[in-house]
Amino acid sequence: MPSRKTSQSEIIWGIHSVLEALNAGRRQIHEVFVVNDKTARLSDITGRAAARKIAVRITSPDELKKLTGSGRHQGVAATVGPLPLVEFSTLLDRIESTPSDPLLLILDSVEDPHNLGALVRTALCAGVTGIIIPRDRSAPPTPAVSRASAGALEHAPLCQVTNLVQAIKDLKKSGVWIIGLDRQGKTSIYDTELTGPRALVIGGEDTGIRRLVAEHCDFMCHIPQAGRFNSLNASVAGAVALYEAFRQRQK
Repeated sequence: MPSRKTSQSEIIWGIHSVLEALNAGRRQIHEVFVVNDKTARLSDITGRAAARKIAVRITSPDELKKLTGSGRHQGVAATVGPLPLVEFSTLLDRIESTPSDPLLLILDSVEDPHNLGALVRTALCAGVTGIIIPRDRSAPPTPAVSRASAGALEHAPLCQVTNLVQAIKDLKKSGVWIIGLDRQGKTSIYDTELTGPRALVIGGEDTGIRRLVAEHCDFMCHIPQAGRFNSLNASVAGAVALYEAFRQRQK
């Protein structure tokens, strides 16, 4: 029976999560577990693990279920080290040194790991420079987030900060304009200038952007909606805003 994680490791599972952890090369990977299956996707994982001299253990579906706590493991799991995060000072240096205008995603109190995973995946597709989350009142970058992101978390420039308001102040000093997304915002996202150095702030599922964070935004904008139901899921709202920024920047 494979051993469960120690305090210095965690267990990721699912084909995308394990494969992208191998592809990204950021985490320390201790051991890979696969069922005795010769499908191409599992063979790809075992081949990549072998190339990196990572131990591969053949196990049973029942053992994987016990190891991961899930029956949806897709026949593969791995014990890995914690996900390396980007230091905020490093992110600021990157913003100030890159020749292109940065696009950042700031998540205020997004506590659902599935929403965080979906936002991370969209942010990578939209070409963000960095993703900033608070250490408290936020879903941490767990294996569940990696799975919800289809492995995108393994590549994400994710930064945790202790004080989100202070981080916003520091971003402003670096020339970044802060744009909050709220259904009460006066300006439509489609009428908001999203080129140039910008950071989009997405609020939590229940409370939205906290008052103190909102007070430090340069603009508050909304996503136009039809009908009486006037609230989008955080990950959907973030996707709309990020891709509007992406569309404008493609011009």
